[in-house]
Amino acid sequence: MTTSPSSSSSLEDLISSLQNAGDMESTLNILTALDQLLPADRLIRHLISKRGSEVLLTTLVNNACTSSPNYTILLPVLHLLAKVGQRDRRIGMKAEEAGAVLLTLNLLKHNVKHARMATACLLVIQVFSSSVSTANLIRENHGLDVIYHLIPLYTTKHLHTIKAAINAFAALLCTKANISSVVSKGYISGILLLYNDWHSKDNQHVAIAIRHALLCCLHKATNSKAGKQAFLSQGGIRLLYQTTQTCLKSKSLEVLVEPSVQLMRKCLPKTPLSLASDHSAYTFPLPGRPHDISDVDVVPDESSEESDEEAENNQEADKRDCDDDLETDLDKLRLCPEPDRPKELLPQYSRLFPERSHDFQELDLTSEPMNSTLSSSNEEPVLVDTTSSISSTFYDGSHSKSEMSIRRHSPGDALLESCELHSYCNLVSTRTGFGTVFKGATGGAHPGHKGNEYDQDEEGARDPFCCSTTDKLLERHGACIPHHDPKLYHAAAAKTKSIPGFSILAFPDFWGHLPPPGHEPMSSRKPNIQRQKVLEDIQRFLSTDDMINQVVFDLADSSLQCRPDSLRFFSKFECGNLRKAIQVRRYEYDLILNADANCSAHTQWFYFEVSNMVEDVPYRFNIINCEKTNSQFNYGMQPVLYSVREALEGRPHWVRTGTEICYFRNHFCTAHGKRRTTFYTLTFTINFKHKEDVCYLAYHYPFTYTAQKAHLKMLQNSVDPTKIFFRQQILCPTLAGNSCPVVTITACPASSDWKDLYQLRNRPYIVLTGRVHPGESNASWVMKGTLEFLCSNDMVAQILREAFVFKIIPMLNPDGVINGTSRCDVSSEDLNRQWSKPDPTLSPTIYHTKGLLYYLNSIGRAPQVFCDYHGHSRKKNVFLYGCSVKETLWQSGSTIDTIGLKEDPRYRTIPKTLDCIAPAFSFNSCNYLVEKSRSATARVVVWREMGVLRSYTMESSFNGCDQGIYKGLQLGTRELQEMGVKFCQSLLSVAKDLKPLYIKRLTSHIDHKSINCFEDDEPPCVEEIEYSTYCPTLQATDLHSDVNSNMASGDEMEECEEGHGAAKYWQGCVGHSDHSSIKGHLFLPQTSTETLNGKKKRNKCNGVNAANGQILH
Repeated sequence: MTTSPSSSSSLEDLISSLQNAGDMESTLNILTALDQLLPADRLIRHLISKRGSEVLLTTLVNNACTSSPNYTILLPVLHLLAKVGQRDRRIGMKAEEAGAVLLTLNLLKHNVKHARMATACLLVIQVFSSSVSTANLIRENHGLDVIYHLIPLYTTKHLHTIKAAINAFAALLCTKANISSVVSKGYISGILLLYNDWHSKDNQHVAIAIRHALLCCLHKATNSKAGKQAFLSQGGIRLLYQTTQTCLKSKSLEVLVEPSVQLMRKCLPKTPLSLASDHSAYTFPLPGRPHDISDVDVVPDESSEESDEEAENNQEADKRDCDDDLETDLDKLRLCPEPDRPKELLPQYSRLFPERSHDFQELDLTSEPMNSTLSSSNEEPVLVDTTSSISSTFYDGSHSKSEMSIRRHSPGDALLESCELHSYCNLVSTRTGFGTVFKGATGGAHPGHKGNEYDQDEEGARDPFCCSTTDKLLERHGACIPHHDPKLYHAAAAKTKSIPGFSILAFPDFWGHLPPPGHEPMSSRKPNIQRQKVLEDIQRFLSTDDMINQVVFDLADSSLQCRPDSLRFFSKFECGNLRKAIQVRRYEYDLILNADANCSAHTQWFYFEVSNMVEDVPYRFNIINCEKTNSQFNYGMQPVLYSVREALEGRPHWVRTGTEICYFRNHFCTAHGKRRTTFYTLTFTINFKHKEDVCYLAYHYPFTYTAQKAHLKMLQNSVDPTKIFFRQQILCPTLAGNSCPVVTITACPASSDWKDLYQLRNRPYIVLTGRVHPGESNASWVMKGTLEFLCSNDMVAQILREAFVFKIIPMLNPDGVINGTSRCDVSSEDLNRQWSKPDPTLSPTIYHTKGLLYYLNSIGRAPQVFCDYHGHSRKKNVFLYGCSVKETLWQSGSTIDTIGLKEDPRYRTIPKTLDCIAPAFSFNSCNYLVEKSRSATARVVVWREMGVLRSYTMESSFNGCDQGIYKGLQLGTRELQEMGVKFCQSLLSVAKDLKPLYIKRLTSHIDHKSINCFEDDEPPCVEEIEYSTYCPTLQATDLHSDVNSNMASGDEMEECEEGHGAAKYWQGCVGHSDHSSIKGHLFLPQTSTETLNGKKKRNKCNGVNAANGQILH
């Protein structure tokens, strides 16, 4: 908004007149006119730009530095200075240069009997204190002591002045030196006593603003470690907890609750995680690196601990860095870098393109469905023990590690009786004793497979499993789940290699999952639920009467004995992640997640078993070492639960579950202080439906590496080999010796005639990858939908197979998925940051996927589309990230002229098509920016180095949608698989010579409306996730309104004592008293004299000696 010329001109005239005013009446008239103009913020800023602040400061000094100061002028000048100074960032420095700082402090000292004048001085000191040097100057001249002793115990008089004194005191606490002074003098104890007194006596709630201002003081004083310690030692948390309980009973006191809760959160002492080591429980020996990874206990460096205010400043700096993250170097955006390997190495990848060499002679013959050539396996058949007793909790551990059992507790005697499962005891008990190995052990990891074709499971491997009891159980209770066979899954699991050597299958993975019949809405957030949970956590700190604090599960200690009434936890299975469980109270548990293998970071994914529950009792679970600063759990997302009892009764569903869900910063820290990490708590409450059920809880719908292998096997057996060319091969072995599959899907030629073969070998390629981040299991469900659609008899799928050759690597990070990591491979590296120069030894899957793409590029067959499937933890909907030079330059504000830049706009074709046909997709959530921090991701490298215009990352929300027909619903496996189908269908828009009628047919039933959602994060949470380093302001109680209130005060203006009389009064009024005492009245005399030892250079002015506070004649 611009300033009108007339207002600006009037303002400038008034400023000029004020400088030259020679009499009191003219000066008062000018000040009155200025005050009438200045409510408009834009006019205040205009006044500042015209040196208005300096003029007002000069007027203040000139009128104060006389033998008889004219308070009729000084009062409006001070009011105007407070209003203008609030908007002037340099007001403190300007006041120092004008000699107005200590002069104002002297005026305060002279006028402690005059409430309006004292208030005006305090308001001006408050704005002066925005400068660190000014605040320190005031402290050096005992201003903190003067103002502190103006704050009385409860009274109903002079409330405006008391509030101004508290706010000025809080403003002075902007520097470390001032906070240290306040702490050393015991003022924090005094402020706590003041707050308690005002709280207990303000029965009519007329002094809420005073109490709020005292809380602001405490907020500022505890922005240092010394301030926190003083607050804690004086019982600050207990006092605020008690007063908060009272405030919660009155709606009018609600404004005091949030600052109190935030203050208690901030001051809770840091509690190390209950771990022997911050390092992951799983370590893996890496080639070329030391085998042993030692954990040396490191004492936290207390001297280096930053204050909360500094941490907040660092977060703001990080945000500014994000703004500068866009790539603006045109050469880096346009020029293709040199390949990371010689061309001579590329022919080895020709083996991954069997469609280019196969002669398809079998098409002229009648044959059985063709299978890929099987490579030999040296693994022994998998056995299942069938002799265990149902009453035994564990197997005796006497069996070989190569055996694999199904993890399942008894669902209860009633269920066993109704299902006649007494003879199936082997399937409802569990086994330990397989010796999970920690700290550097490789467990079941073996050297990689040899040969090019994917290692298929031998039929004989299933024979021991096909015992009569198992067949009966599956026959009676097993659900018909498409493309899932429990026996095949079990056989495939035997060949999966994990770091600890998992020997137990999680029941949901073995049994299978069917989507629940209906959609699942987002969870509604209970008002103030985070506050409720935080107060419960604070109560844990204050009272330990009902605390249990017993470890009931430890990944590194299988010998733990649990209380009979405690829940039992387990996570030693594929994809599982739970490191430790601690029973805090009877129905409350703190859970600690395992960091990614070979490192001490990245905790988000969880998947564990829980049993021995009581039905219809609210159990609270707190996952206390999450690392992300925000989560969709704050916006309606729920974890997922699978009940064994429900599955055996015919409902094998992963369902969204949990109430009272929130995600917020906590007071935990690393166990040994090796790294400065902020942890967050995910808390949720579950009422289990069945007594003594066995349930599984997970961050999102699990999808294991074994499930991927079994699924590909099922697909291979389901296709008609005369119509669909489906070939599964090994891309490469992983570090832990697991095979990374690559799948080729296309249509078989009509015959082996050279024309048909020529058409096949000239089809463009589509390359799809997924699950580079193990914790993003939704990517695998989307990929499952893609694979099943491409292998189906759907007409669009048939057209796509005839138009393209699909190269699909469904799981780029098998080892991470198997071992339950969130972000990294077992090398502790984020594989999606290795694409620029992948290490063939440490990042083999990325190295060889890039090699496959290099090979395609070298033969002139660069992919027409590349897409990497991911999951997103902070946004809703499904959307694409792409790459555009122009959009990146536009968004970055680059000065490069983009008019002459030519860029093919067809990178938007697929997103626009998806926006029409996919209910979960949001076009407006997409962006095409190239960031420096993502220069080594698949999307950017394939675009930049391979020249693939349509190179995407597809992000699927862990939560749900806020637009379209799925608005307000969480995405389930059905919707995720549907998204995989829709992505395939969108490829019709880039295929040549395809009729648009298919797109029209697909979009006819969609009512889709995207919304604008350009930021990575949701809007601010309704409750503060972080600790506040400031006290939230009350509505309509800013400094401007405080000034107006003081100006409108009905108090009669008493005559101010002047000259020596005033000095004599001051000598008896404001002195340096015992700093721990609390004065009962605002204007009572003190016991001794304080002189203001100011620096003459800063505070010398005509007519006043600021050094001794005397008005000179």
